[in-house]
Amino acid sequence: MTALTNDPPRILVLWAEESSPNLGVAVLARGSHDLLRQAFPDAEFTFANYGARPQQVPWGRPRSLVRERVLPRYGMQEFFSGFDLVWDTRSGDSFADIYGLGRHLTMSMVHEFARQGGARVAMAPQTIGPFTTRRGRALAKRTLSRSDFVFSRDPVSTEVATSLGRSPDLTSADLVFAIDQPTPGTSRDVLLNVSGLLWNENPHVDAAGYRRVVREVLERLSSDGREVTLLAHVLDTPNPDNDVPAVRALAQEVGGDLEIVVPTGLDSVREAIAGANALIGSRMHACLNALSVGVPAIPLAYSRKFAPLLDSVGWATGFDLRTDDLQTMPAKVAEATALLDPARARASAAMGRKSLDPIIDIVRTAP
Repeated sequence: MTALTNDPPRILVLWAEESSPNLGVAVLARGSHDLLRQAFPDAEFTFANYGARPQQVPWGRPRSLVRERVLPRYGMQEFFSGFDLVWDTRSGDSFADIYGLGRHLTMSMVHEFARQGGARVAMAPQTIGPFTTRRGRALAKRTLSRSDFVFSRDPVSTEVATSLGRSPDLTSADLVFAIDQPTPGTSRDVLLNVSGLLWNENPHVDAAGYRRVVREVLERLSSDGREVTLLAHVLDTPNPDNDVPAVRALAQEVGGDLEIVVPTGLDSVREAIAGANALIGSRMHACLNALSVGVPAIPLAYSRKFAPLLDSVGWATGFDLRTDDLQTMPAKVAEATALLDPARARASAAMGRKSLDPIIDIVRTAP
């Protein structure tokens, strides 16, 4: 491995940045920063993502990357060579081929060329897999073998990496647990996060069934005397999976004077969540944000990534929109909300933070 050469050390965080309208991606950026600054307190950070692409790295198409590597024009390799550590987050769950081989290939090529630039390259704590194609598995195996450090964020991901020939250096929790604790915002009872990704037709769950579930959850909680506030866990943008139109549509459907929280950034959403008694969420990082600040959460899961991540911090409360009975789910969610234990959520937060601590020594003391 190449020793640290810059003073202060320079760190490139790939596929995460705080200005992203997807606050889950913003979580990865902040968590990466807050964790790695414990290892390198004076480090200089650069963040690169689809909305913040360095001009030296033409990742618009895989062939553009190949052309730049063979016939340098923008200075890609010089750019990569200026960093001591390249911290590859893959947006948390994009080290997989389920989002298409194009995305998987582009991210893997950037990882490879960064490695060729001479920096240490780490796969940050993330979901690894699934890989459903031969080419996808081959790319993943190459990436893992070329990584100086590999960290997974759940045991299932660890098994996938190990099956591809590279056991992770550590299985930890999600990077959200590395983020500094916020000052709690306005006191609220139950935050209900409604996902724009699931509200409209999507490849994950039945949209009509999802809309019915969240509407009935809201109605049942209200009838139980709980005060419900609707929460968007993305910034309000033209993106098609924007939560804001979904929460507004739900508020209009049920009528009444429902409060809606639309965050302006990561700090504002974490402050809002920290002031609540409980959160019910369809965005994974809405739930993880809650647990990381000691607020009980009830996930309404839509993918494989939810359960292993929550299990890794000892949190078993939740439902799966793909496999659980949608007819009975609202009543069960309301029942579970009444039984939530803040002490268990605080214990999960402590477990998550503790699981990340070894990363500090691993990246700091490696030769």
